[in-house]
Amino acid sequence: MAAGPPLRPGAVASLPVKVEALEYGDRKVYTVQSFNRGVAIWIQKLPSLWVEGEVTELRRQERWQSVFFTLKDPVDGATLSVQMARRQFDALELGLADGERIHVYGQPELYAQRGSFNLRASAIERIGLGDHLAALERLKQKLAAEGLFDESRKRPLPFLPRRIGIVTGNDAAAKRDVITVITTRFPPARILVAETLVQGPKAATGIVGALRALAAAPEVDVIIVTRGGGSFEDLLPFSDERSVRAIAECPVPVVSAVGHEQDTPLCDLAADVRASTPTHAGRLVVPDLEELVERLLRSRTSRARGARRAFDRDRDRLDGARERLRRAPLLLVERKRARVEAAAGRLRALSPQATLERGYAIVRTGTGAGDRGGAVVRDAAGVAVGAVVDVQLARGGLTTRVEETR
Repeated sequence: MAAGPPLRPGAVASLPVKVEALEYGDRKVYTVQSFNRGVAIWIQKLPSLWVEGEVTELRRQERWQSVFFTLKDPVDGATLSVQMARRQFDALELGLADGERIHVYGQPELYAQRGSFNLRASAIERIGLGDHLAALERLKQKLAAEGLFDESRKRPLPFLPRRIGIVTGNDAAAKRDVITVITTRFPPARILVAETLVQGPKAATGIVGALRALAAAPEVDVIIVTRGGGSFEDLLPFSDERSVRAIAECPVPVVSAVGHEQDTPLCDLAADVRASTPTHAGRLVVPDLEELVERLLRSRTSRARGARRAFDRDRDRLDGARERLRRAPLLLVERKRARVEAAAGRLRALSPQATLERGYAIVRTGTGAGDRGGAVVRDAAGVAVGAVVDVQLARGGLTTRVEETR
């Protein structure tokens, strides 16, 4: 019988309709190739069907036309090899990881050249997503009730952190993006990276350990927890209760930059600040050095102008004070002279001479010849008729004899 070309994984089988045996007397004997082809023909008659299991040993490479993985029964460990066209697998954008439970729809087939049985998949769907979402919502409500997401807990980020901690994967584009942004914006920045698993069943423990190690490191003032985008299952470690509590209890402010903007793992709610992307996180934790220098220069210029204005005002005040000091002695003399003149005026107004100038006279008892040594006459009764009195006028005086008193 004609053998035909061997099959390869991913190829469409073109099997002969009839498989012939070799004749050894009355015995029919099949070659291995014929036997495998016969079984393959029979298996091809089976219908496509759904199979449930856990993903293990997922293998994908750009140069391969197919993606291969093993579907394992979680109860008894039975396994089934599965292959799917790489373009078809990539179009699903599932981001499958080992341990995930899925439903696979496909056609059973036998690779005749090797006698290996597998399921050629045409569709893959996750299962249990609803259970994950329900459990996540219950955890969210529990932690919210404890106050882990309260805005009052949120701490401001330091303006110029002494050291920046980063929790990220060991081969992550997110790590590269955040470090590039930080060092570009602020070249003197000091960065300490703690690499850990960021997806899979062991990721939550790794995230907690990395976070605590950075928080205990000297001079770390802020920590970024970051990873790039991924499927819902990929981001589950960042909604794990252990991760969320570790972020909430961290002694320094935490920036969460996990997934894309539309993703909201619970660590976003517990962190002090949420960044939409790793790049955004880098911009949040450090200022732009060029902008900072420009602001400082503007501030220095403004302060210098203010100092000059203050100096000019002080100089004007000093000039005024100096002029007042120069004029003070003159003003003092003028004030004193005015006070002396005022006192002299008051004294002149009160002097007897001033009274005489107004037409009055001073009469004294005397013996004549201008004698002004007598007593001032204030009462006519004290002067006898015929007595001689001296009369003082404003200019000069006279002596007279009293002829009559009244």
